[in-house]
Amino acid sequence: MAVKYRSKILLASSSVVYGAREDQSANYIPESSKGIVDHLSPRACYDEGRRFSETMFETYRQVHGIDVRIARIFRTYGPRMPLFDGHLIPDFILNAIDGKPLEIYGGEGFRTSLVYVEDVVDGLMRLMAAPDRTNPVNIGSDQDLLLKDVAQKIIEMLHSNSPIAYKPSLPFLSELGLPDIRAAKELGWLPLMRLEDGLKKTIDYIQANKIILTTL
Repeated sequence: MAVKYRSKILLASSSVVYGAREDQSANYIPESSKGIVDHLSPRACYDEGRRFSETMFETYRQVHGIDVRIARIFRTYGPRMPLFDGHLIPDFILNAIDGKPLEIYGGEGFRTSLVYVEDVVDGLMRLMAAPDRTNPVNIGSDQDLLLKDVAQKIIEMLHSNSPIAYKPSLPFLSELGLPDIRAAKELGWLPLMRLEDGLKKTIDYIQANKIILTTL
């Protein structure tokens, strides 16, 4: 369709193309990083599928000359995420509401970044509005967070008595590096939503919709 109508096209790619975080330090990943992905791991279909989608879009750009924009989106949260579907932040909030343990898979040192959905949308719009952008752009937060601190913050915001429980690592929840967002800054973009404010908006949505969504 993009070839037929000579339209700009956006690929919402993922930070998983870079592979897992290499060490516990703040590992800022530029778009030029080739990444290391285990193509035989239990999550390889997802990771390699993301990498192949970028290859496909780039090949279409080279062969057909269409205007392709690739955004590599890092861990995102916010209202309207599916509930009861294994998503990290909604699960934390639901468990805190119900007084259940907030389960962290990977131990006390598990680190991640979290970017609010409205900031991601703003980044995607700026990327599409840019006059010329042929290289991928990281869209994410470069703030390194301990997941246990995020869980504790949710517990405090909900005045919950839930404990934090640590579970063995899961192959589908890997510790990712942090985005180097210098290219996104060139588009006039920064992640503006504070974690506390974003969590408050997410908590309000889940509290308002939990009963309806549970029934559905």
